[in-house]
Amino acid sequence: MSASTAPPPPKFSGASATPTKFPSSKPTLLLPSKNCKSLTRCELKSLDNNKWTVDCVSGTGSDPIHIILKPPATTPLGMTSLDSAVKTSKRVCLFYCAEMKALAERIAAESDAIELRGITWRTFEDGFPNLFISNAHGIRGQHVAFLASFSSPGVIFEQLSVIYALPKLFVSSFTLVLPFFPTGTSERMEEEGDVATAFTLARILSNIPISKGGPTSLVIFDIHALQERFYFGDNILPCFESAIPLLLKRLQQLPDSDNISIAFPDDGAWKRFHKQLQHFPTIICAKVREGDQRIVRLKEGEPNGRHVVIVDDLVQSGGTLIECQKVLAKHGASKISAYVTHGIFPNRSWERFDHDKGGNPENGLSYFWITDSCPQTVKEVKNRAPFEVLSLAAVIATALQI
Repeated sequence: MSASTAPPPPKFSGASATPTKFPSSKPTLLLPSKNCKSLTRCELKSLDNNKWTVDCVSGTGSDPIHIILKPPATTPLGMTSLDSAVKTSKRVCLFYCAEMKALAERIAAESDAIELRGITWRTFEDGFPNLFISNAHGIRGQHVAFLASFSSPGVIFEQLSVIYALPKLFVSSFTLVLPFFPTGTSERMEEEGDVATAFTLARILSNIPISKGGPTSLVIFDIHALQERFYFGDNILPCFESAIPLLLKRLQQLPDSDNISIAFPDDGAWKRFHKQLQHFPTIICAKVREGDQRIVRLKEGEPNGRHVVIVDDLVQSGGTLIECQKVLAKHGASKISAYVTHGIFPNRSWERFDHDKGGNPENGLSYFWITDSCPQTVKEVKNRAPFEVLSLAAVIATALQI
């Protein structure tokens, strides 16, 4: 049957006899009439995609009866529809805090289904936020997201005020994108009196009002410890994404991609990322105590002659990375680079990292890759070797379609 021909009509069958076909150029069936005193001859007269027409004539020679049958609803073979072949994208209204404007614009550029919306960020004379969500009525029934940056305690309250307000505007769903979970390293207590602020922030986010579509979805990249998932309550759906695929793609583009080894500065980083990087030779460093000092030692692996990439979830002062670099250079690494998802670098600590200027691993790094999860750092290191920014825009655009 050709692609444009509808499926064949169902076969007719009598109550007590098998139909006998009459010779004809069109399908013809012989059906027994009532009490089998006469036979009814049915012939298919026309066939198209919308209906079948069947003429039935009894053996007594009466006028034909026209029967119109509707074929079963099927898609003709070989034909495709753009609407059915391509999944309709979920349209999202994306709000953002002021410091995330550049990343928000990159996210919107990734998909026509994402529309940027504005918030007026002002303060009263006493310093408290004076906020306004533009066109609040226009987002009713829409899928809404907010791109946040909790880069300092001073900006968290004003953003939380917006985050708590948006789901209550009768939106279909609400997604909070918080690329960097800033209190992630304060996830445990080592002695009585320690306050696990990771749990505190998780509780605050867990109490975001439920939208018309249900609990808030929370997107976080490379949280410090995966067990922090259990700090969140049932009124929020944490979605833990990773930026490691961006690193893998970048490593494949290097001219010495077949000579890469991955180094982890401690066992924690190995536990966190080794499964995503298992196809590379692995090197593990460890911090050991010598007297009053903690120094970095090579625990396992062979860096000699390799381009070694140190991988961790975040960097602050950078002291551990620098000590790890020195150990790897001492053991013969030909090049040393580093990657962290979150480049925090308080007090401009990024200035401690120099470029190797053509292959001197003792003096610096070939590359230092970070993402744009911390926008202030991105501004400071732009066009400064060895730093290179891998944008989260495409990954976030995809996550907003979940």
